[in-house]
Amino acid sequence: MLKSSNKTDVNTTELIINIDAETFEAAVEGEYQRQKKNIQINGFRKGKVSRKLAEKTFGEGAFYEGAINSLLGPEIDAAIAQENINLVDRPNVEVTSIDKETGVEIKVICITKPEIEISDYKGIKAAKKVNDITDADIDKQIDIIRKKNARIVSVEDRPAQMGDEVTIDFEGFFGDVAFEGGKGENHPLVLGSGQFIPGFEDQVAGHNVGDEFDVVVTFPEDYQMTDYAGKEAVFKTKLNAITFEELPEIDDELIKDATEFDSVDEYKADIRSQLESAAVKQADAAFESAVLEALIAKVDAPIPNCMYEQRIDEIVASFERQLQQQGMSLKLYCQYTGMDEQSIRDTYRDRAEGEVKLRLALEKIAELENLEVSEEEIENGLGEIAAANNMDVATVRRFISVPEYAADMKVQKAVEFVKENAVVDNSEAEEAAE
Repeated sequence: MLKSSNKTDVNTTELIINIDAETFEAAVEGEYQRQKKNIQINGFRKGKVSRKLAEKTFGEGAFYEGAINSLLGPEIDAAIAQENINLVDRPNVEVTSIDKETGVEIKVICITKPEIEISDYKGIKAAKKVNDITDADIDKQIDIIRKKNARIVSVEDRPAQMGDEVTIDFEGFFGDVAFEGGKGENHPLVLGSGQFIPGFEDQVAGHNVGDEFDVVVTFPEDYQMTDYAGKEAVFKTKLNAITFEELPEIDDELIKDATEFDSVDEYKADIRSQLESAAVKQADAAFESAVLEALIAKVDAPIPNCMYEQRIDEIVASFERQLQQQGMSLKLYCQYTGMDEQSIRDTYRDRAEGEVKLRLALEKIAELENLEVSEEEIENGLGEIAAANNMDVATVRRFISVPEYAADMKVQKAVEFVKENAVVDNSEAEEAAE
């Protein structure tokens, strides 16, 4: 039974639980009966050792640990439920006394979900600027069609220039010594792509097919291979081939062949419509992001660090799954990047802290505004998930915690509520543009 409950610190509650002697004795007897078949003492058949003899041989407390462990879960759960405590981490449990006459006393330290106070969440101001679609934006999309239908033309009558794709042989030297990784044959290189060390591509431009020449460059000071950083190198280079993309003229015939439209004008009109729609969505997303960032800034309550660590755990686990889908382990990723698991966790800390604060704020707003999720909404949502994954709702329910899903839906309602009550304010953006 719960003996006392005290809030010892912010987000920390101490419970003192007493297990009476009768209950403790019954648990000890139960633990003896569980272990009995495996108890063996010289002179006695296995499984025939009395409890009294076992305790005399192994100590009075031989069965205490198992007995207490069998009682902890139900007793702690009952106390937490009685006090309506919302845990955010596993409780810290300490057995403070054990006595056959008086029973067992347990101290339980509970880290509790913080109480968030949030105000001024209505009327948050944020910019919402829909970018104008220009002819240049449309031309960029048209160039995609042109590139897909481009003709690759070999060049023999002029030097290579930026934008050309060349094929080269090369070998790098420090002084007279060739260095590892500095050699290639028939290597394709688009001049101006920045694929090679700064200055390399500029020195290839201006040469003709068949030319052999030296390219002199200096490795950057922050070059990933530290033995090469800051060193001057000479690449003995041969230019084998030059090609360039010859883009077709955009006309009705090309549009008919390459798209579902009959004319350039129709295609441009469709591009404009899609870009305008995308611009509206982008502006809406940026507005929502700014509103939610402002909401995060309003959360100043102390939050248990374990909540941040748990969110980082989730983010890192998701990142690891993405790596696995690409055929890479987290360990191998760390080897490639020079990072360790802690530095990866540190990378995600700011994001995790923001997401935890935002979740708490939105949950509080949902409570204050009495936002609820109906059974119909839950069923419709589960139905959408089922349809998207080609399975039935019953199967979805086996894989998804419905209470957690409902909580997520309620949080999303809070997002929409805050957004709907926010105010578009472009004054700062307009001042900056002037």
